[in-house]
Order: sequence, then C-alpha cells, then structure tokens
Amino acid sequence: MSKIAIGTTMARYCNAPPYHPDTRYPESPMAATSGTPNPAYQLFRKLLIDLEYDAHNAGRPEWNPLGHVIRPGNTVVIKPNFVLHENGSGGDLFAVITHPSILRAIADYVYLALKGRGRIIIADAPQMDCSWDRLSARLQLDDVQRCYREYLNFNLEVMDLRTFELIDAGQPAYAGNRRARPGDPSGSVTFDLGTQSAFHGIPSENFYGADYNRRETIARHHDDVHQYEISKTILSADVIISVPKMKVHKKVGVTLNLKGLVGINTNKNCLIHYRLGTPSSGGDQLPDGADKTDTAMIRSQRKLFDILLSRQTWWSDILYKTCRGMYRALIKPFRPISTESRLLDAGNWYGNDSAWRMTSDLAAILFYGDRHGNLHKTMQRKIFCIVDGIIAGENEGPLAPDAKPAGILVAGENPLAVDIATARLMGFDPRKIKSFAIRNSNVWNFGVQDFQGLDILLDGNHVPSPEFFSPEWKCPVPPFVPHPGWIGHIELNTQP
Repeated sequence: MSKIAIGTTMARYCNAPPYHPDTRYPESPMAATSGTPNPAYQLFRKLLIDLEYDAHNAGRPEWNPLGHVIRPGNTVVIKPNFVLHENGSGGDLFAVITHPSILRAIADYVYLALKGRGRIIIADAPQMDCSWDRLSARLQLDDVQRCYREYLNFNLEVMDLRTFELIDAGQPAYAGNRRARPGDPSGSVTFDLGTQSAFHGIPSENFYGADYNRRETIARHHDDVHQYEISKTILSADVIISVPKMKVHKKVGVTLNLKGLVGINTNKNCLIHYRLGTPSSGGDQLPDGADKTDTAMIRSQRKLFDILLSRQTWWSDILYKTCRGMYRALIKPFRPISTESRLLDAGNWYGNDSAWRMTSDLAAILFYGDRHGNLHKTMQRKIFCIVDGIIAGENEGPLAPDAKPAGILVAGENPLAVDIATARLMGFDPRKIKSFAIRNSNVWNFGVQDFQGLDILLDGNHVPSPEFFSPEWKCPVPPFVPHPGWIGHIELNTQP
C-alpha cells in the first residue's frame, strides 16, 4: 500500500536565501536559523514525521528520516520543475516553478542521510526559451551552495541539463537565436523502448516534438523504434527526489511527478507532444469542431516550420521572417486566429492522446532503466516525491498560470500514487487523466492499480480512500480552475 502524507500551512514562502529553517531543530546539520518564517521547511519536516520515518528517533539529534531511502556514499538527484524563468501571465514565477526554500529543506535531510559522504545534485532540463541566468537570479541557489561549503564543507551541485537555450526568449528558435549550454557533464543515454513504448502501433507521420525538426522526431519514433535521450546524471543516481509544482497542464491536465519527467530528457525533440491534425485525420492538435479557417492558417504555419525553420540555416530563417512579417502586416489585422483556437492549438485540450504516452514511456525509463540504456523488470533506483503546492498554479498552466495560494505539500515514495492524490486535492477526477492509465499497464508495474488502496494522511490524520476520492469529501483547498481546453472534462463532479 502506498502511503501519502498531505500537509497544510500558510500560503507563503521564505524569500530570504539561503532559506535556513526559522527554528533550530535537534537534527539540523547547521546551527544557523532564519529570521524570516519558513513554512515550507517546517511542513516538509512535519510530513517526514507523519510518514513515521525513523519514528523512534524523531525529536532527537540522531533522527535520520530519509535513512531508509538514502545511504552514505549515494548520489542523490533532486529533480525540481525549473521549466521557465518567468510566468507568461506576468504573475508569480513561483506558481510556475518549484520554490528554492523547499529544495533547501530537502537538501538538509538528504545530507543527514548521506552523513556527509556522497553527492547532492539539483538538476533539470528547462524549456529551450528559459534563460538560465535569469532563472538562477530568482532562485538564488548559489547562496545555498555557498552556505553548504562554508558550514559543512560540502559541494551542493546545481545543473542545467540542456545543450542549448534561446538568446532572446521572445523570438522563435532561429538558428542564430540559440546559445550553447554545457549540458549534462556525464552526457546522455539512448533508450529505445521499441514495442514496449506507449506509442507502438501509432502511425508516425503526424508526430510533433518540442522543436521544429519533425524529421528528427519521426526518426526517433517510427515502427518498432521509440527512442529517448536521457540524462546520464539522472540515470546514475541511486535516489531521485522529484519536486514538481502543483499546477494544471494544457496537454495532460495536471503537471506533477509524471509530466515533470520531461526534464530528465536532454533532447526535447525526442518528446512527442501531439500529432498534427484533428482526430478525424489521425491527429490531436485541434478538436474536429475547430474553426476551418483557423485550422488552415495553423496548418500553413506548421508547413513553414517544416520547410524553413527545421533547417536551422541563416537563409531559411530569413525566408521565415519574411513570411511571418507578411502575415502580420497583411492577414493578421483582418483575420486573426481566434482566441479559442490559439488556446487549443498544439494539443492543448482534453483530446490530446500523445503527451500522456510520452509520460508513460519516461516513467518506465525512470523506474526500470539502468545507466547503460537497458530496461529491467525490477526498480533501478529509489524515488521520493514532494509536490510543491504552497503557491500552486491554475487556469492557463503550465507556463502562464494564475497563482493559487493552496498552502499544501504532498509527500510519498510512489510518483503515480502521489500524483493521483494531488490531482484529487486539486478537485480533479484521476480517472479522467490519461497519464494515470499506466496503473493498468500490461508491460510495467508502477505500484498502483486501485485508487482505494492508497493510504492517505492529512495533517497526520488518516483519511479512508473511499472518503478521500468522494466528491463529498471536504478538501482543504477550493477546486483548481483547469486549463481552458480541459474545462468540463477533468473535474471530479462531471461524468467520466
């Protein structure tokens, strides 16, 4: 049975780096405390107590709550959600990304379990339009690294796993708008899931990835070939600690632990996000009822991507800029694409039948893939999860959400179980989220089959599963507003 601890607190973060706890706890690896309240640190510690980790030592200096997961000498990767350096709505960035005060709390208890011997790495692969410098300036993790060196003589590592980023995030990914990043210092590993992929048997001609070059995406996914490029640092870890943001998502409904796995892939064009066209033509880019003129204009844009931007040359960029300028001057003022079509385009609706398959494949790799690119039938690493819902995100998630002051953290050792419970907390019906269908996989065992088998704790009190998943259960936070493309299709109180 999967045990999941949910905790509630005030909906605010400590914004005083290096995010020390505001109380000197007996087990604290450092004596320093913060003069600013740090509710996320307090609540994370409380969840470890609620989960009864190393219960007989709780409250003592020798308390080591993560000792059953982490051993001295291990490599531990803390995997946050660092998708973007800004909130596309102009709102709170920390409705989009994991807050650093939570990462600091996690690092302290990882350090205790390591007993000072091993590695702690905070690593993610954001979107290509994320400025690492601007993100780092907001996170201020360099202050956390500095205090680890000064107080503990320990090297806390922070990695951007990408090989490039955009120079100007406001412009398309032209050949001249890309700047190289160091990437994973250990490189990447190619996994081919073959017939075990959730995409097996689906025609590949309409696949669309994260970049413009569909030829590369299709070369990675066709017939019995289904390849991903995964960070070797991630795969070499003994323990992965997943720390996603609690928010809605335009392609899969919610983005939590499973969807967050896109950040372990170092070549985003291996990730199929949607299929071109409408369902009647074998796609899931837009619904069949979309405006025909809008659909034609969007199709023309994707053709230009295929013909020009995918080539990544100076001359093709110039041709695309010319076409783009003509559209903006001659067509857009008189017949712009409707707001509805723009919101739903690129598979941003409940009918997306591709993105959940991507998360299923990545979950199989995380659970069962070794560092050499081989898949096994036994778990290859230990996993622990903490969902950051202190400030969550609703409406136009994941990149432009409205801030949702939820004041919640969710913790557990099974990513699927934690995601299912968190989706329920958000007011959604887990049965309607395709990503969670992996519980019925004929190939992989992800540790959860029946929702009713989850062991739920809310602020330390047991909540029976039937009660927790009932629409009548009084949730500690009001229901989230789904992405516009999901309204009426994900909520708990609508028909499945």
